[in-house]
Amino acid sequence: MIEKIKSLEKIARELEPEKETQEELTQKVINHSDDFLANLSDEKAFFQNPEPKDQDQLSEAPTAIEELLKCLRSNVEYDGINAASGGHMGYVPGGGLYPSALGDFLAAMSNKYAGIYFPAPGAARMENMLIRWMNELMSFPSGATGNLTSGGSISNLIAVVTAREAAEVRASHFDKLVVYLSDQAHHSLQKALRIAGLGEAHLRYLPVDSEFRIDISTLDATIAKDRDSGLIPFFINASLGTTNTGTIDPIDSMATIARRHKVWFHVDAAYGGFFRMLPEIREKTKGIEKADSITLDPHKSLFLPFGTGAVLIKDLKSVYKAHRYTADYLQDLVDSDSEVNAADVSPELTKHFRGLRMWLPLKLFGLKPFRAALEEKMLLAQYFRKQIKKEDGFEVAPVPDLSITMFRYIPADGDANAFNEKLIKAIQDDGRIFLSSTSIHGIFWIRVAIVVFRTHKDKIDLLLSIIKEKVRTLDK
Repeated sequence: MIEKIKSLEKIARELEPEKETQEELTQKVINHSDDFLANLSDEKAFFQNPEPKDQDQLSEAPTAIEELLKCLRSNVEYDGINAASGGHMGYVPGGGLYPSALGDFLAAMSNKYAGIYFPAPGAARMENMLIRWMNELMSFPSGATGNLTSGGSISNLIAVVTAREAAEVRASHFDKLVVYLSDQAHHSLQKALRIAGLGEAHLRYLPVDSEFRIDISTLDATIAKDRDSGLIPFFINASLGTTNTGTIDPIDSMATIARRHKVWFHVDAAYGGFFRMLPEIREKTKGIEKADSITLDPHKSLFLPFGTGAVLIKDLKSVYKAHRYTADYLQDLVDSDSEVNAADVSPELTKHFRGLRMWLPLKLFGLKPFRAALEEKMLLAQYFRKQIKKEDGFEVAPVPDLSITMFRYIPADGDANAFNEKLIKAIQDDGRIFLSSTSIHGIFWIRVAIVVFRTHKDKIDLLLSIIKEKVRTLDK
């Protein structure tokens, strides 16, 4: 047995290369990433590979790092949407700050478990400090809590489950619950309701006005009518930056109605929350401090890599009621109450130390350039809208609240929706800029979502020229 152990140890130690080999691997990876970033501004924002590439199978034999990096470049980095590109204006991305990659490297190297305070006090303190900063940004009280999640979907799920437990909802109530939202709410909310066992709840889709903002003129009466009918008004959702249009709902008025009827009030600020770093948006979003829960996505308007979300919840007792469990093998940890344990406020027990990717750039750069970048993106959206509006045949959506704007071309003849379907495909086929489309109340719109920190005026000017070029080709 001893000889067998020694033989296996020799092979197993290949998983821990010598220092010289580690340095060589690191340098080659750094060179690869430097080359990617150096050529980023000249590369397409969207790659379409007509034939899927063969994916190598795993084998017992090792593969050289050079071969692996080559495979990564062709099969992953230059395939599909180039999410790091300043030309990516299709969905609501963040772009991926370079120091965040370094933070992920350091987090993976130390492999700290951030779910509970006892095994990694420093990691827990760091993540809770970030939660406190976000609570302050949203004007939440000092006793509020939160969690760094993988994104808005899990954040919305945590909020829904916490609301369910806070209201002491039982299975017999599920088909009586009522949720109030608009058709512009992100679909992750409906998904969260289903996962939380509330798929039988009634969804009241409130109308939106001409600017795609929730019209709450009938909300008071609708809630009262539902209650009189034996239903249970349960959850009101407002958006601070809808995905389609970036619209901000009337948060303060909705909060007042929610308080009056004692209904859980949630603000989905996944896209727009960090724009509250700007005074004008802070003014527009008064009343958010009255929310019971808020979803944020640092991987959107804080420019971090995908997989960085957050949820803020005002009442610690409610979130504990929903998520706090323990086990015999965790008995050594029961006295570690000097900080909130991430595992006690979310479904996750295994918890990646994702706070380092957020903490490092915020500390390294300070808040000033983040604030400047957010204001720049807002102004770029206004600039694009102003410029495209000058061109004959174009129609624009209402003035953007944040950094998403929409347009469409109205041809002299033929169906406008069909033309714009051809136009978005032509822009995507070109690949230099990536845009996406949406349909709202039967109208086909093309979206310009300006959120990547690398998107500047030169990219907007390029986009304008591409649009005009494609329209000339199509509208013959």
